[in-house]
Amino acid sequence: MFGPLIPYIKIPEIPLGPLPSPLNSIKPFGVLVATGVYVGAILALRRARQRRLDENKMNSFILYVVGVGFIGAHVFDAIFYTPERLAKDWTYLFQLWAGLSSYGGFIGAIIGLVIFKYTKKESVIAYADVVCSAFPVSWVFGRAGCASVHDHPGRETTHWLGMQYYHPKASALVKPTFSDSSSWGLLYDPTQTVGKFDLGFIEFALTIPLALAFILLWRQRPRQPGFFAGWMSILYAPVRFVLDFFRIEDGGPHEADPRYLGLTPAQFACFGLLVLGVMLVRYSRSLAPVPATWEALHKEADLAEAAQRKREREEEAKREAAAEKARARRRRAALDDEESPPKPRKKRRAPKPEAEPKEEGGESPSAADAPSKPSSDRAAAEPKPSAKAAQPEVDSKTEPKPEEKADEPAKEPDAT
Repeated sequence: MFGPLIPYIKIPEIPLGPLPSPLNSIKPFGVLVATGVYVGAILALRRARQRRLDENKMNSFILYVVGVGFIGAHVFDAIFYTPERLAKDWTYLFQLWAGLSSYGGFIGAIIGLVIFKYTKKESVIAYADVVCSAFPVSWVFGRAGCASVHDHPGRETTHWLGMQYYHPKASALVKPTFSDSSSWGLLYDPTQTVGKFDLGFIEFALTIPLALAFILLWRQRPRQPGFFAGWMSILYAPVRFVLDFFRIEDGGPHEADPRYLGLTPAQFACFGLLVLGVMLVRYSRSLAPVPATWEALHKEADLAEAAQRKREREEEAKREAAAEKARARRRRAALDDEESPPKPRKKRRAPKPEAEPKEEGGESPSAADAPSKPSSDRAAAEPKPSAKAAQPEVDSKTEPKPEEKADEPAKEPDAT
């Protein structure tokens, strides 16, 4: 019988004085998780530049994914892993530092990705793939934080992969202090025959080869967008599904994992992650092949950037030419207005006075009393003369026109 060979990890907290919890000390879990986020973000930005992606957009994408991911990690943990605590105190849902779930973080990251896509109107597959290529490195630090606080204890075992949970100083009652070096560090007792699987430590150990493999694959040559995101999902889902069978069902908060139909919440999420990984790998294979080397990709990107700048210069020149033509037309119109004489203003016609109503009995007022009517009204009121009376008299001194002479009848000579 081998017995557990993995020493129990115990790291003391660094006190910060009389501050409210959890701000009264620096905890190893928080330090390791923050380090993982920082290292992963730096590596992702570096690879984004190598991939010739926009660095500002990459920064914004990381902010959305990580920020919403942390919120999702706590909300998922509170609802599915500690529902009894949430039922007693609903404000626990907003205590983001109190508990985290890895699959809740994945779901939150996907929600952040969707928010980024539709608010920024950007394609996200290339940015997501760069983040997933650097994620295993961050995950190494994150799972190291889980191993430092032992928040994923498994079943008891006598296997050598067990951790010495029953070391005399491994008890939570023994507080590690820097003054007592024997109370913290890697606690190992060769006489221990029974231990427990520390699933956080096992996942930490299994993530190291995945991180190394992704580093080598990235350096080898460029890959189609979706390659790293797909394979990360495909490789992580079955490993996590198997490991969760070793988790304990009874224990303290964030130690025991509840079961729903015989499976943990993470095991149900593994099915969805596996399907997503297969879809991403198939999608990446359907894309056009990328250049075989990083040098060729950079050259192609430089040519594309040069062509884009040329198009932008041509469009700017066209806009400037159109603006200059518009300014020239306005100048010509202004000169024409100055040279042309002002147009005479039309005289406004006086409005016609309204006709006065007739008096009772149908008779109109006398001409002396009535105001002068317009000529058209007078003409309408007077009786029409006969044809002979309507003919104008010809002045004896005025010679009639030829047409008038021809029409006049011949006059008889005077008898006198």
